[in-house]
Amino acid sequence: MQQGSGASIEDRVIAILAAQLRRAPSEIGILDRPEDLGLDSLGLVESIFAIEEAFDISVPFNANEPGRPEFDISSVGAIVAAVERLVARQAA
Repeated sequence: MQQGSGASIEDRVIAILAAQLRRAPSEIGILDRPEDLGLDSLGLVESIFAIEEAFDISVPFNANEPGRPEFDISSVGAIVAAVERLVARQAA
């Protein structure tokens, strides 16, 4: 699925996470967990804000309840899948 800049949603989400981590996107894998990458809770919240802005979506994320199923943050792939769902829902 493509949006805006021509890059895939996966590529764009990984780029946002990479920028937050100050790492190259190639260092981030789809199976990586945010905490294993060194992304702390503040970094995760900042990344979610950046994702919302980049995709013009509203992420149903509560920092006090990060395990809630509305927006799965268990892995990079889960985050990508959640963003894809939100983008598709908004486009419908």
